[in-house]
Amino acid sequence: MFSVLVIVQVVVAVSLIGLVLVQQGKGADMGAAFGSGASGTVFGSRGSANFLSRATSALGTAFFIISLALAYMANSQTTAGGSVTDQLGQPQPVVVEETILPEEAISGQSAPVELPE
Repeated sequence: MFSVLVIVQVVVAVSLIGLVLVQQGKGADMGAAFGSGASGTVFGSRGSANFLSRATSALGTAFFIISLALAYMANSQTTAGGSVTDQLGQPQPVVVEETILPEEAISGQSAPVELPE
């Protein structure tokens, strides 16, 4: 169910972005009032304003409702407990193996090195 809601959320978000980009700004109404913008639009000078405005508000409402549902579902999936560190449990000790190298590999010489006192 969670995956389906995430997919629907992405589709609604992309549709909402597309609708906002298709709409004209407030300044475009002045040109349409004098007849210059009405001939190039599909819906006429004011025909698309109601449809696009209502579709944008419907998709925006759907986006917020799905977001709240996803947040509720994500919060209810967590286990009951105190902090995150309580849920991790006890850390396991790290075992490191020692490698003993031959003495000539450490010093770079074949004979043992004697240090002065």
